[in-house]
Amino acid sequence: MSFLPLGGCGEIGMNLNLFSSNNRWLMVDCGITFEQAMGDHRGRPSIQMPDPSFIANQRDKLDGLIITHAHEDHFGAVPYLWQALRCPVYATPFAAAVLRKKSAWRGSPSPEPLIEVLPGETHTIGEFDVTWLPITHSTPETCALLLETKGCRVLHTADWKIDTRPVIGSPWSPDAWSSIAERGVDAVICDSTNATKPGRSPTEGEVGDALVKLVSTLKGRVVIACFASNVARVQSCFRAAFVSDRRVGLLGRSLDIMVRSAKNTGVFEPKVPIIDAEHLGYLPENEVLAVATGTQGEVGAALHRLMMDTHPHLSLGEGDTVIFSSKTIPGNEENVHRLIEGLKDRGVAVVHADEAASTLHASGHPCEDELADLYRALKPKLSIPVHGEQHHMQANAAIARANGVPLTLTGLNGDLFYLSPSPGIRRRWATTGRLEVNERERKLAPVTAV
Repeated sequence: MSFLPLGGCGEIGMNLNLFSSNNRWLMVDCGITFEQAMGDHRGRPSIQMPDPSFIANQRDKLDGLIITHAHEDHFGAVPYLWQALRCPVYATPFAAAVLRKKSAWRGSPSPEPLIEVLPGETHTIGEFDVTWLPITHSTPETCALLLETKGCRVLHTADWKIDTRPVIGSPWSPDAWSSIAERGVDAVICDSTNATKPGRSPTEGEVGDALVKLVSTLKGRVVIACFASNVARVQSCFRAAFVSDRRVGLLGRSLDIMVRSAKNTGVFEPKVPIIDAEHLGYLPENEVLAVATGTQGEVGAALHRLMMDTHPHLSLGEGDTVIFSSKTIPGNEENVHRLIEGLKDRGVAVVHADEAASTLHASGHPCEDELADLYRALKPKLSIPVHGEQHHMQANAAIARANGVPLTLTGLNGDLFYLSPSPGIRRRWATTGRLEVNERERKLAPVTAV
């Protein structure tokens, strides 16, 4: 078996991974990233994705595409690229529901066939027996993948963390992962995003407790801003509303898509009813809790419109509070600062997780101790860090070696990794690149400079 990343290796975002056996290919994830032009804070960031030409040119050898979870950097390119691939797509019910809604919103046909797979199931796709292994992350039904061919077993972690109180889904089970190791694991393809951070990431349960405690002390309107895909966080917002006798409205199209998809697939049942956003402005101030998108200061997002006082359904002022239940992604500091100052200028109190004493945000990615736990449980022969920049991947590799993994390989998009029978790497084996979306013309164009 071999592994070929076309996106997401040496960078964070736009993941596209290929696995090969017996001259057949299996794709895992197909995501986007958002790029803001240098010095340009006025417009929306551009949508970029990996150039799939390598595999599109031989799509007769592509047996399927697996979506590990419903984050844009793992599935967001499917509405743009599936017609060039024309292969079956496999996803859990929640991810499939979100993909259908996103495709419709972007005016693209849904993949056909779109095959729904329940966590824990095993399916044969071409040369591969694939088992979907439920794992905790910041969106529902995230799954790692156990890929098996004759003589080789590989675990692709996708995005993950160890969470003993996940709010949605089952907590981490060391015994379940140790049982995988009993038959041997030849290689682990592993998330590196937080490999440079010591210790462990907080649990979603801790964040939920902190939100309930904070919201219960507030008197005016409350807006909680979070990443739309974090349905567990949204559920904690509803819990906070229930405890403080507030009603909840959703501000933001992506948030509405995620929450309604979660409700329709049974992964989320709010403690209080969702009211139409247009009714928020008519409620007494101390009965309002809105969940909003736009934590990174994105122009046109719900939070930005609240700051500008241009949102059609809600206006904020003195006595109101905005809680950022999110981190500031590196590169967005200036936009977030501008957003916060704009809210404060309107008399709105702002509490940001980056500066709060309580735990108002938890990452969905593993820190050092969590990576160590995984490597000790699986005992793989080989680790290949991905989903991170070079310093993240090098840190991941060091953790693997320190916890008994005899061999680590790090590389970049386009490098071909041999997983069995003799591990190795061929640099720059495949041509890679990026495509950018021209939303006005609904076309894709190559990105000439990254």
